[in-house]
Amino acid sequence: MDIVKTIFVAWLLLLIGDFFSTFVYHVPEHVFGKFHTIVHHGKNRSFFHYAVLTKNPLVMLDGMLGALPYFVFTPWLWQISPVGTLIGLAFGEFHVIWRHVSIMEWKTPPAIVFVCKILFITTPEKHWEHHCNAFAAYGDIFTFFDPPAQKWLTFLRFVRRKFKQKRQVLAVE
Repeated sequence: MDIVKTIFVAWLLLLIGDFFSTFVYHVPEHVFGKFHTIVHHGKNRSFFHYAVLTKNPLVMLDGMLGALPYFVFTPWLWQISPVGTLIGLAFGEFHVIWRHVSIMEWKTPPAIVFVCKILFITTPEKHWEHHCNAFAAYGDIFTFFDPPAQKWLTFLRFVRRKFKQKRQVLAVE
């Protein structure tokens, strides 16, 4: 087993999955949809309560839509390294759970925060910023996706405003 290939595939799966999840699903859902915002950003929503205790199918659907980009690329990456693909998927699932422990008053140890900053990995505290302000702290796994996601969010909000204005003008005519 080639360890470099394994690590590369795991990292690539997380990078590609987070990119497409952020820019194709998450940010557009904040602008054009209500589904993710209601499920994930509504008042008093916590991962543990919402996903585990209620067994709400909408939460499961939201999670699956956010995870879909990871699985789309799995067949191609599997051909390069099945082990790397499994590690990437496992780390992605671990990170989903870990980044939502902030609701349980989790405090990430300073050494882990330091490593996460070096690797641009979102900590639970950073993800909690997104829960508190749905227009901030994008990039579920990687923090470096936040600045371009902010620009994408601004552009999509502009498009939505223009579309609404055009519909209002057409409705008046």
